[in-house]
Amino acid sequence: MININDFVKELTKNGLTFSAGVPDSLFKNLCFSFEYSFKKNHLVSANEGSAIGLGIGYHLSTKKIPIIYMQNSGLGNSINPLISLADNKVYSIPLFLIIGWRGEKNKRFIDEPQHRTQGKVTQQFLKNLGIKYKVLNSSSKYKKDIKFLKNYAKKNKKPVALLIKKNTFEDIKSKKAKKKIYPLREKLLKIILKKLPNRSNIVSTTGIISREIYENKTTKSNINHFMCVGGMGHAISVAQGIAKTSKKKIFCFDGDGALTMHMGSLSTSKNLNNLVHIVFNNFSHESVGGHDNAAKHVKFYELAKILGYKNSVVCKNEKEVLLSLKKSLKSNRNYFIEILCAKGHRKNISRPKENMIYLKNIFMKKFK
Repeated sequence: MININDFVKELTKNGLTFSAGVPDSLFKNLCFSFEYSFKKNHLVSANEGSAIGLGIGYHLSTKKIPIIYMQNSGLGNSINPLISLADNKVYSIPLFLIIGWRGEKNKRFIDEPQHRTQGKVTQQFLKNLGIKYKVLNSSSKYKKDIKFLKNYAKKNKKPVALLIKKNTFEDIKSKKAKKKIYPLREKLLKIILKKLPNRSNIVSTTGIISREIYENKTTKSNINHFMCVGGMGHAISVAQGIAKTSKKKIFCFDGDGALTMHMGSLSTSKNLNNLVHIVFNNFSHESVGGHDNAAKHVKFYELAKILGYKNSVVCKNEKEVLLSLKKSLKSNRNYFIEILCAKGHRKNISRPKENMIYLKNIFMKKFK
């Protein structure tokens, strides 16, 4: 496997000293290393398209090539600025993309359903965009690849990419976890699920939240649950679409990283009086390694008020969560509940075992 410190030194040696992006679990320690090594020249972006914009701005200011990192699922978010700004037929901006290859065809590693199609088309996607790329694995000659791609980007003034396979980098010891100030999310989720009315309809966001609900909804088996296993940041939009066409109360269980990615959706959800939007805020991208997110300073409940939610509160303990939930159930106006919680989850948290289409059909059948 590749030593992360040596890899970052090689990037630096080639003049690649600025990074921006959305963390990926396939190289989570590399993302931490960018933060430690580049310091002020490192930014966690709201989404992958924003990261491309940050990189373009950096190049315009310094004439240097930025590192932009993401999971391949984020290529969809990045395609607009890649094609309409960075493309060599527009402004011709050199970018050094580092992309985690989820869903690659690998007999030893069967990825989750939401990654399989993306993994299959990732290489063709890059080819269609005209992006020169190299595939990086644990035995790759990465020094040669970095130098080649950097020189190609500089000479042709075009984006290039390193496509990172699973288990490419060595693990490094993580820092000791900070003392937990707030309760763990799963503990609060269990309390909320027990208090929800029978036949409640839940839409939950990408990542650990959906998996925790999937396991713990057995405490109330007749809860109707739709998991946004992919499409990070779009759970609230899915919930809006349901709420807009129904008189039933719809609950959206969201995360701070996901909400940050497409925060503009709040301007639509504030119009729906049958929507309860619950955001668990642990100030991090937990499901991919626990990196800080771009909005750790944002008070989401205040933002929701400004954007027009009729009721918006923040909760810091179990008592406040129960009180806010009780009020939201009685209210005939929309409700936004921000819940501050600690970073962390069980290591053995399971993933859905059923086929996704089967789960969709169950949700639709129960919703009638």
